[in-house]
Amino acid sequence: MVFCSTLHTLAAVLYLPILAHSAPALWSQFTLPPPLSAEKLSLVRANAINISTHSWEIGTLAEALTELEWPWLGVFASGSIPPPQSLAEGVAADVLCIADDVVAQKPPDFLPLINGDGAVGDPASIGNSVLLRNWTIQNQQDTRFATAASQQLDYLLHVAPRAPNGVISQRESQVQLWSDFIYMAPPFIAYYGALQGGLMGHALLRTAHEQVRLYRDVLFDADVGLWRHIALGNGTDPTHWATGNAWAAAGALRVWATIEQSCVADMTLQQGHLIEWVRETLDGVWQFQQANGTLLNYIDQPGSFADTSSTALLAASTFRYASITGDDTYIPAAIRALELIRCSIDDQGWLGGTVDPETFSSPSPPGQHSPEGQSFVLLLEAAVSAWCSSD
Repeated sequence: MVFCSTLHTLAAVLYLPILAHSAPALWSQFTLPPPLSAEKLSLVRANAINISTHSWEIGTLAEALTELEWPWLGVFASGSIPPPQSLAEGVAADVLCIADDVVAQKPPDFLPLINGDGAVGDPASIGNSVLLRNWTIQNQQDTRFATAASQQLDYLLHVAPRAPNGVISQRESQVQLWSDFIYMAPPFIAYYGALQGGLMGHALLRTAHEQVRLYRDVLFDADVGLWRHIALGNGTDPTHWATGNAWAAAGALRVWATIEQSCVADMTLQQGHLIEWVRETLDGVWQFQQANGTLLNYIDQPGSFADTSSTALLAASTFRYASITGDDTYIPAAIRALELIRCSIDDQGWLGGTVDPETFSSPSPPGQHSPEGQSFVLLLEAAVSAWCSSD
């Protein structure tokens, strides 16, 4: 997808405030590695924009830009739901540009926001940016974004295949569960519900939590504390793929945060579930961290190769978890991972040492890079900043 020129030309100073951070007194016992320069982070961002083409890559990019540059509009910020009904010129322009382009290219009778290449949940990852665009649009007669978001929700809830227990499939062609789904669809369902409000909104928030629960029931391997990658149907993958664990933890945190910022009736029980599911994942993951700070592509397989992509997103999830709970148990591991990630970014702003996100099982070939890995760096830097600002 070719994004509008605004996305490529916005100044690097948009995210300068998050770069000069230091740990607050509460976390003074921890020492962070030197931060990325503004120039290098700008290159990481530009590269993420330039190579993100698949639905889940675009959705992850939109979320990363929101959390990094416009954190007060993201679900982790207090008072972020609902967002303002109007935004000053230039505010979140890069995120809104993604929504504009996706909706402009969407056929009117096609329910998902974009072609998901056979995936049910992936197009919904763009949904939060579309909802933000709809909420802040000034022309109240322009219903394109409301319609597009509603169609995406309708597809997830009423068209997509489901297992007998009600869990939504991640694949269109068969009922199959992928841990990736947790980051793609439940955060959109939850955000839609939080903006909707009322009984329908409450029901959607509960649906988001319920889908995470149903996925966990099938995919979480309690014997080792890790998520399996793919279950049910043909072509399963019972391995503990690191990026799959990262998607699950990060997605559950976004659902938790959306519930936290919503105005619906109390959902403390559901939030407790989500935080515990994140904690158990982090507990399972970091016990396999390598001496240099990285995680292996197949977390608990010693012969697997190191993967910086999953390491970045799991570190981001750890900083977010600590900001929310005040539990610093996993912060030393996250700091080691942060140092490894920052040292793995070359002078052109490319994250090295990534898994090929389309094969799952092999490193990115020489000269090729991971779009999601680039966005994971942005999510990590945003999460570190939030942790450094937490009370």
